[in-house]
Amino acid sequence: MNTKKAFVVGVDLGATTVKVGIVTKSGGLLDQISIDARAKYGPSAVIQQIVFSIQELFGRYKPSECFGIGIGAPGIVSTVEGTVQHPPNFANWTKVNLANEIKSKFNLPVIVENDANCAAIAEATHGAGIEFKNFLFIIWGTGIGGGVIIDRKIFRGPHGGAGEVGHVSIDYNGRLCNCGNYGCIESYIGQRYLSQRTKDLLISTPKNSVKTKLEELIDGDFSKLEPSIISQAAEAGDPIATGVLEEAGELLGYALASILNVLDLRVVVIGGGISAAPAFVYEAIITSLRSRVLKSHKDGIRVIRTKLGNTAGIIGAASLVMK
Repeated sequence: MNTKKAFVVGVDLGATTVKVGIVTKSGGLLDQISIDARAKYGPSAVIQQIVFSIQELFGRYKPSECFGIGIGAPGIVSTVEGTVQHPPNFANWTKVNLANEIKSKFNLPVIVENDANCAAIAEATHGAGIEFKNFLFIIWGTGIGGGVIIDRKIFRGPHGGAGEVGHVSIDYNGRLCNCGNYGCIESYIGQRYLSQRTKDLLISTPKNSVKTKLEELIDGDFSKLEPSIISQAAEAGDPIATGVLEEAGELLGYALASILNVLDLRVVVIGGGISAAPAFVYEAIITSLRSRVLKSHKDGIRVIRTKLGNTAGIIGAASLVMK
């Protein structure tokens, strides 16, 4: 890396938010901002949000000291062309050359990679996966993404689409997913589903004179039903919140069993916004995973919470440029 350059910009693009940070050569995160991704308004709106976020940080740090910009994006990504195709939960987005779009605004090197792959790379080099040569990384948030680390390197597949674990079907007659298929695990445990599931249960459950913890926290405003609120209520013993999260953990475990059986892996690292769920969710994941994984795999199974949290995507994206 050019010694005159001090930092890299890392961009973690999600369907809900764009997170952008200033990352040092050693992987330290100096600063970050997060704004609405505006994914439902199409590619131009999303690109505008990315550009705005980078400009905000360049107001605090000298652009002349920036080595380049790394971007983690959902969907099928070509690291050679810099294109992003069909990202789930993004409206009217088929194939966009995201690298060229951002490069034209800042005249800096831009590298694009799948968002889950970026987070997996960060966990492999700086986080919970550092002690393992091989593991599966899961990003659990608005959707479900994955990255496969083999021999300490990311496995992209011949077309860049490896690791799309959110679209493993757990029921061929199941729920319609945003990808167009049925029964995908993402359509059962993604952030929006968990919020809607909790809302439906709250509405259908007979009311008592004393409010439950979940009812206290939202105070009649269902828009507050985010996973963090559901987790907070569950930790306080709320039965609806506990049931929703426990069911989600169980379903994720079933999906993971199929993936580990195919890839011959034993270790799973879970990141993303919902990875901060209470410990009983991880217990549910492990229990259902062990119940479905091959007998030869059972002894080595480990499910680990991320160490880098929501910063993994930013740090991993930045590392693309620092190679």
